[in-house]
Amino acid sequence: MGREHIRKVMKVAICDDEKTMCELLRKLLQKEDPGAEVFFFYSAEELLAAAEDYQLLFLDIQMPGINGINAARRLRERNADLCIIFVTAVKEYVFEAFDVAAFHYLLKPVDEEKFAQVYGKAKKECERKEEIYYPLVIKTRHDTYMIAQADILYIESQVKKQVLHTAKGVITCYGKLNELQEKLGDGFYRCHRSYLVNMAYINGYTADEIRLTDGGTVYMAKERYADFRKSYLHYLKNGGVSNA
Repeated sequence: MGREHIRKVMKVAICDDEKTMCELLRKLLQKEDPGAEVFFFYSAEELLAAAEDYQLLFLDIQMPGINGINAARRLRERNADLCIIFVTAVKEYVFEAFDVAAFHYLLKPVDEEKFAQVYGKAKKECERKEEIYYPLVIKTRHDTYMIAQADILYIESQVKKQVLHTAKGVITCYGKLNELQEKLGDGFYRCHRSYLVNMAYINGYTADEIRLTDGGTVYMAKERYADFRKSYLHYLKNGGVSNA
């Protein structure tokens, strides 16, 4: 659901002062994802000066001048969603890597199988981030709204009307809940015939209701409770984050 909207080509940057390492990472990347766009930088200064936005960055830590950790801190100020994978020969930096919210940490020499595993997970994470910010187009009688999926708390079906409860207010439109469900991403769950909830805003739940972070509640159909628990745990284990 919603996946058809996600851009298919990954934009990947590689920053390492060793050109041989850049070339090795390029070869490994092309083997896993031949269509990816790859951009090279041989210093952190070059990387920071680039105006291009990337989804994924392979970043060396030990480089002359600005090191990878400090470069990552600056990049985080510009792009909080950038997926960063550190590539280094030094294990001691692992805790600093977590401080800048690195997605993963690859040790040199890079193992091909490990690279494939990490890149596969990173690509899914990038697609998930793209999905939650992809706008949903909502047309009412008088207006057209572009609503980021991440801003929708839940949708309530009322006869022929659909009421979207968002972080910025309530919007009512005509249509069917099934149609909206098809357009939304995997982070939304149909917990009741009349409710579609964004799992990022779940604060708690029982067998007959879901509590949301704004203090509201939505009904839970008892026959969907077991499936909901399974889906919600899967969502959290696979990178979903609660806004609770």
